[in-house]
Amino acid sequence: MNVITVPPSLDDQTFEQVLEQLAPLPADARILIDARNTTWASPYGLTALLTLAQTRAEKPQFMPPERDDTSSYWSRARFFDYAGELFEIKGKVPARGTERESRTLLEVTPVSRSDDVHKVVERIKDKAANILTQNLHLESRAVMGFAMALSEACQNIVEHAGRGGWVAVQNYNYRKRMGRHVVQIAVCDAGVGIRQSLESGNRRPLTDRWDDGVALETAVIQGTSRFPDPGRGQGFKGIRGYLRKWKGKLAVRSGTARVAEVPPWDDDVVRRDHLAPMPGTQLFIMIPEELER
Repeated sequence: MNVITVPPSLDDQTFEQVLEQLAPLPADARILIDARNTTWASPYGLTALLTLAQTRAEKPQFMPPERDDTSSYWSRARFFDYAGELFEIKGKVPARGTERESRTLLEVTPVSRSDDVHKVVERIKDKAANILTQNLHLESRAVMGFAMALSEACQNIVEHAGRGGWVAVQNYNYRKRMGRHVVQIAVCDAGVGIRQSLESGNRRPLTDRWDDGVALETAVIQGTSRFPDPGRGQGFKGIRGYLRKWKGKLAVRSGTARVAEVPPWDDDVVRRDHLAPMPGTQLFIMIPEELER
């Protein structure tokens, strides 16, 4: 049994540690994902764990966080509702209990059809309006763009993944790192990925330099779609435009590369290559509180 240790704080950056441990192992290797010492996970961390399980030929074993407050939050976020189908869980999983209001805007939710996208957006719209205007102090017209960004990110799964994926949205106080409230959207799938999607539509650019990084820049930055129809490929363009207006961040990972639209408040790099491989496409969006009124 190969033990994969989940870091104490699991987000889009530290999830790379999980993938690096997996990289030397074949897809059919038996693995145990040990999250016993994990004390915090972002929406990206939770959805990426489920996506990872989908990539394995044999159902992985999973050890949940030992801290009650962490495990309880994962349960409220509905992680264990789906983890029970994808992992062989070793350890105690708390019951979700009665529904109650939490900081989570949208719990972990599966997406595989366009109908799912509409349901996701409808479920979150009213709550998002309060969060964006009251917690993030954004103008009311930011709500429409937020719904669009969420819809486009989820629609990416339907049109390009070739299989279902996961979405989660959370509002929380990010004062330790940013000194303000944020809303974070994570959309992850284990499908064909950006490069293969472009190749399937014969939309690969005429260049000898073709890899996951170039494919990501072609799709995310240049807005190229695998569909030749005029107007297609506008999803990423629309998301980037919205996030620029509200000083948000977008990061897209696919295969062995990652590209990011980096706002002034962040020190992330614009592109990373030669990462540990991960099938499919994983999106991370963060919208911060507006400090200047």
